Amino acid sequence: MFIVESYPMAVIFCIVTMICWGSWANTQKIVQGRWRFELFYWDYALGIFLLALVGALTMGSTGTSGRGFIDDIQQADSGNIINALIGGVVFNLANILLTAAIANAGMAVAFPIGIGIALIIGVLINYLMHSKGDPYLLFIGVFLVTVAIVLNATAYKRYAGNVEKKNVTKWVVVSVVAGILMSTFYSFVASGMDLDNFVSPAAGKMTPYTAFVIFASGILVSNLLFVTYLMYNPLEGGPTDYKAYFKGNFGTHIIGIIGGSIWGLGNLFNLIAAGKAGPAISYGLGQGATMVAALWGVVIWKEFKGGDKTISLLIKWMMALFVTGLGLIIASGN
Repeated sequence: MFIVESYPMAVIFCIVTMICWGSWANTQKIVQGRWRFELFYWDYALGIFLLALVGALTMGSTGTSGRGFIDDIQQADSGNIINALIGGVVFNLANILLTAAIANAGMAVAFPIGIGIALIIGVLINYLMHSKGDPYLLFIGVFLVTVAIVLNATAYKRYAGNVEKKNVTKWVVVSVVAGILMSTFYSFVASGMDLDNFVSPAAGKMTPYTAFVIFASGILVSNLLFVTYLMYNPLEGGPTDYKAYFKGNFGTHIIGIIGGSIWGLGNLFNLIAAGKAGPAISYGLGQGATMVAALWGVVIWKEFKGGDKTISLLIKWMMALFVTGLGLIIASGN
């Protein structure tokens, strides 16, 4: 299977993760207004699973290093499989809430609040689980990202006072809950892998490719509960049903699958990088997706259109602090 051999390559993989995790929501924005997010999410979850399976059968099954996907899943300990499944379920609930917040409050708001909180708590959890990297540089970097999140929230609060927005507080709360849940999923998946040795993983432990397939299965299966409930009891708007889903055209379904595949590619690269970078750094860099998403929201979707000069200044400082914080997180690995 393909294995990252150096820290610089691991950083590159984490940057790809950051771009993917910060960009997938554009596909939801594309169909917003003509396709309910509950319906979009089914295609999104399918896209994650398909990407995980393709990755396991290609990158995870070729070459001479490590265990191939089929051999690996056959020897995996049931406890590690259950942990990866739980990680998928927890992530799914968090991401459904985040996607709902994106649909109703915008990318420039939901991502910095939700994923920012996930970054802060998640880095701490993953560092305690597998201490790798300079803790001072790592947590100073996380602190700067935290300040950036506060600036973003301040900018949005000022903007919300200038334009009509409904249920602002509601979607901020939803983003916070999503962030807290999001902070825990990665540790479940990482615990099922041998982070110290991807070439010859310990018996019962899984390679990143296998862990991702199990994780993605947890997402797909839990959709039957979470998304079905939301279809009939939506957070916003009237109920929908599966008839509406099957009435969607091919292009609309493909957009959702592409969105899931983009997120899935980022997650696969992140798990592969965790062996060299450590889960705290790998997860922390990946969650730099907040900055990418905020840029999409501000530059492309014009989510702060009509804002005053103070809002513009706050956004610029937010970006500067994010970049500095992420730079320190990268440096902590050396």
